[in-house]
Amino acid sequence: MASINLIESFSEFKEFKNIDRATLMSILEEVFRGMIQKRYGSDENFDVIINIDKGDLEVWRNREIVEDKDLVDDNSQIAYSKAIQIEPDFEVGEEVSEEVKMLDFGRRSVLALRQNLISKILELEKDNIFKKYKDRVGEIVTGEVYQIWKKELLVLDDEGNELILPRTEQIPSDFFKKGDSLRAVVDKVEMKNNKPLVLLSRVSPVFLERLFELEVPEVFDGLITIKKIVREPGERAKVAVESYDDRIDPVGACVGMKGSRIHGIVRELRNENIDVINYTSNAQLFISRALSPAKVSSIVINEEEGKAEVFLKPDQVSLAIGKGGYNIKLAGALTGYEVDVFRELEGNQEDVELDEFVDEIDGWILDELKKVGCDTAKSVLELSVEDLTKRTDLEEETILEVRKIFEQEFE
Repeated sequence: MASINLIESFSEFKEFKNIDRATLMSILEEVFRGMIQKRYGSDENFDVIINIDKGDLEVWRNREIVEDKDLVDDNSQIAYSKAIQIEPDFEVGEEVSEEVKMLDFGRRSVLALRQNLISKILELEKDNIFKKYKDRVGEIVTGEVYQIWKKELLVLDDEGNELILPRTEQIPSDFFKKGDSLRAVVDKVEMKNNKPLVLLSRVSPVFLERLFELEVPEVFDGLITIKKIVREPGERAKVAVESYDDRIDPVGACVGMKGSRIHGIVRELRNENIDVINYTSNAQLFISRALSPAKVSSIVINEEEGKAEVFLKPDQVSLAIGKGGYNIKLAGALTGYEVDVFRELEGNQEDVELDEFVDEIDGWILDELKKVGCDTAKSVLELSVEDLTKRTDLEEETILEVRKIFEQEFE
């Protein structure tokens, strides 16, 4: 037995993950019976006894004792003259059980058997991993960083299964070292080159939704419904929530006392700013809430074009647009409208749209100013040269020239 490493084989097989004992026993017996059929033509009169824990295997052949002259099948029958050499008391018609030694099959057959066995179990394990994670798409898993590559991380779950977290599915400020524990959502499961590929994500809106379910019992219990989530991973997220129970304040419940509930989520997402908003079917009110923390003066909606013109006081425009334009971008994605913000002019104050200066100022310069919420000449003049230099990609000299043209317009 030891000479063909069967005990070593069993110790390997019983370590395989995701395979229950009964299935493993069934595979082992199937493979051994296949070898018996190849060697003897039939396995019907053989008993295969396997003990996985001890690494033991016994194969017994059962044959009927017949008169020497009546011997027809040497596999299922044994001549009386040979039977009494095993046990003198045997009689014709009785059954003889003999142990078949593995070495009787020949070294080549045993090596082929071992290879077949490993192949079948690996195949089953791959199939089980695929099925297990296919059913867990959208769930949060915790794993340990095992290997770090340029484009992805190799993560091991608590059973040692390999999971992949691509760089594109990591929050930009994510930084992991080997041995670190991380949480992510199962994003996709597919078979690649006959191997299960489990892809994780930390940037998916589903990841944020699952974190809310973990941190906010009312969300987990279904008392609060998350209507929609939009994210700019690592920067900002907006979450629209609703409760059918008037006694529950969905925003307050999600944020928690002094931000206790949302704090853990923000920390997990590398300090991503999370705006929790009360959902409403009133489009104007929803857009107004989505542009928080800016205070909206009025909104004009064009349903046919799916556009919303939002008017705000001058000091609220930059808040509505937000750092990097994320606030207005996410508000549009959350509400489903293309949102444009405009400054609300006070009294009889006159102003001039930037597009009016297209003959004097290059279009790309005007576009740069629009990106930071400046859509009129006076809105540009309200900001200092230093502020405009920081917030745009324009040189100080260019900004001074532009300001000069605008100032001349109002003289």
